[in-house]
Amino acid sequence: MTELTAAQHRTLCARLQEPGRYPHPVSQVTTVRTHISTLLLTERYAYKLKQPLDLGFLDFTTLAQRRHACDEELRLNRRLAPELYLQRIAITGTPDDPVINGDGPLLDWAVQMRRFDDRRLLDNLLAQGELRSGMLDDIAAQLAAFHEQAAVAGHDSPLGTPDAVAEPARDNLASLTEQLGNDGRVTHLRDWTEQQITALTPLMADRHAGGHVRECHGDLHLGNIVAIDDRPVIFDGIEFSEALRWIDTINEVAFLDMDLRSRGRPELAARFTNIYLEHTGDYNAVGLLPFYRVYRALVRAKINALRLQDADAATRETAREAVDRYLAVAAEDTRAPTPGLFLMHGLSGSGKSTVATAIVERTGAIRLRSDVERKRLHAMDRAARTGAGVGEGIYDSTASERTYQRLEALAAALLRAGADVVVDAATLRRGERDRFRRLAATVGVPFTLVDCRADEAELRRRIIDRQRTGRDPSEADTSVLDHQLRTAERPGADEEADVLVVDTAQDPGFAALDAVTARETPAG
Repeated sequence: MTELTAAQHRTLCARLQEPGRYPHPVSQVTTVRTHISTLLLTERYAYKLKQPLDLGFLDFTTLAQRRHACDEELRLNRRLAPELYLQRIAITGTPDDPVINGDGPLLDWAVQMRRFDDRRLLDNLLAQGELRSGMLDDIAAQLAAFHEQAAVAGHDSPLGTPDAVAEPARDNLASLTEQLGNDGRVTHLRDWTEQQITALTPLMADRHAGGHVRECHGDLHLGNIVAIDDRPVIFDGIEFSEALRWIDTINEVAFLDMDLRSRGRPELAARFTNIYLEHTGDYNAVGLLPFYRVYRALVRAKINALRLQDADAATRETAREAVDRYLAVAAEDTRAPTPGLFLMHGLSGSGKSTVATAIVERTGAIRLRSDVERKRLHAMDRAARTGAGVGEGIYDSTASERTYQRLEALAAALLRAGADVVVDAATLRRGERDRFRRLAATVGVPFTLVDCRADEAELRRRIIDRQRTGRDPSEADTSVLDHQLRTAERPGADEEADVLVVDTAQDPGFAALDAVTARETPAG
């Protein structure tokens, strides 16, 4: 037959609402339409058909194009959600009498997916107060592994170049100006964006040349992640636009980060981004995070601004609220307060990493963990166990000096990029603390030594519990604690001006942090 028209597509989908047309038991079919697809939801499966339309940025007007789009959707999404994306199926017959995988004339193609419970989408879980921070840790780990394996853009590829990044950023602002008129918020964001494009072009070019532009998911927000058996599954990546999925990996991270911030959960955003960076070690990307968060917020603002002309008053009001929210979130990233350096200090089991996480969630800081960076220097996984004793192997004096040099170099670069930094290390020697105190003075930022404490019995209990679970990068056992108790150099009187004591046993809520973290809070 001739190519499907939009009217024939609607007729076809209407007929496929009849339960008897499926090759498996169906009692009810629900139809969901997006701007490019029609989904037919049965109890066990979902069938996704591409609408036969040409929107400029995509063209699904021919059968061959729709087949290719179905194949791309399967290829791309099976990378992250193979359990959901089952197969491409043929629809045969006529628009008035379609058959799933029938023997008649080929009519159209569809992607068959396994159905899931929409109530378990992460945006719904967040709204219900059921989104656990551990689930975001899982997403960060999955995303880091996914990016590591994703195809890399060639050096001569125009995808993900500074020009390719700048064009849509400018288009967002032009559209917002057209919809909102002479809005001071948009003017400010346009000026800031232009300044950032100029300042960040060398870094964007370096990252393109360094292989950080990859074939990503492209649409990573909470509505495209579902919890199945309490495990987050990322789905619905972009198949219709190379430009939207061949992006810098940190652009992808920034989208979910921004989405969490826009929903009033900046602490979850900071935690997610930090766990991703710990897995990848891609701290060079941090300077791009504000730009890409603003870009992602402005995309959402633009989409909602286009709805302001809708005939329905309730739709217009909802859109107006969304525009205001996304512009406010974008504006937060244009502010540039002086960053600070937080240096952790304490014996094994004193709660340094837990307190460091609390600082991250309160300030949006970037955490650098000595246990992770030490193993990265030796090309080891963060969870690897070496079995080395005190002062042996990767814990000997030479390896420790290299670790502290790395932490110092990373902290310096991050501070100069405008990020708060938490260095999560024991720093039990005066010289280890002094190097970071000097760094803060050199860069011209506030310095806080966070001294974590607990009594010896509690330290031993925590270490034993940590070893039992085996999930923490730290390998310190009670023999390490015994060595630390004998050799640790506690902060002297001349260090007291910089010290903040946190008794992690007596102050489980870390109220002691309030004074030093109140100076700056992340967007929310």
